[in-house]
Amino acid sequence: MGQKEAGVQTRRTISEASSYLALLSSIEPQNVSEACKDERWIKAMNGEFEQTEKNNTWELVPRPNDKNVIGTKWILKNKLNENGDVIRNKAKLVCKGYAQQEGIDFEETFAAVARLDAIRMFLALSSFQEFKVYQMDVKSSFLNEDLEEEVYIEKLDGFILGNDPKFVCRLKKALYGLKQAPRAWYYCFDKYLHQQDFSKGSTDSNLYIKIDNDKLLILVVYVDDIIFGSNEEAMSQNFALVMQKEFEMSLPGELTYFLGLQVQQNKDGIFLSQTKYLK
Repeated sequence: MGQKEAGVQTRRTISEASSYLALLSSIEPQNVSEACKDERWIKAMNGEFEQTEKNNTWELVPRPNDKNVIGTKWILKNKLNENGDVIRNKAKLVCKGYAQQEGIDFEETFAAVARLDAIRMFLALSSFQEFKVYQMDVKSSFLNEDLEEEVYIEKLDGFILGNDPKFVCRLKKALYGLKQAPRAWYYCFDKYLHQQDFSKGSTDSNLYIKIDNDKLLILVVYVDDIIFGSNEEAMSQNFALVMQKEFEMSLPGELTYFLGLQVQQNKDGIFLSQTKYLK
């Protein structure tokens, strides 16, 4: 669907790519025109575009006369680690959800946001039980669930889709910025976890527990960020593998930074600080 011809380039040779793959831009562009001048941001935008195509997110259709067509935009932000260093140039395609009409473009809204109490309780238990805590996030999480509503969006700025300029995109999957996108993702993920024999914790609907004889696995969900740990290391590793097969996930790593909290894990326990915030 669509042609990967673009105002941004969509293909490069291996030799061209190798010169900048390991480099990241420290400058956040103000718009797509600026981003198109930097091949590192072009790469980030291409990755997001390819992810939407892989998930069969939309189909091109003639512009409807009696439907609301929502605009789109690119959010171009640097992702930082606990030391404030750039670790990723992140390009996110979002809908201008503020233009949606309740009762027409969406019905319910909900976001899977874990309570800080539940996160602290999980980390305290992990420290006491000597769990190793890991973190992973879902790539383009909102693209995993089919849309129930009929929603149309404008074509992407910077990309050419199809040959007819009058066509628009009819969404088949939820997209960032839509009012109902977090709810669609939560229902999709919640359903999958229950199929994997997880149950919800009593303190928070975004805390999940899986018990297998004397083995325990706990995870906490904050929109598309997941932290988890187990008293059996093999159980944590198996969960990570299963998740990566089902969803597009980042590689799991030891939890070091989450929701503004710097996390240090060692043999004496788990220590939290906010040095970056104080600075």
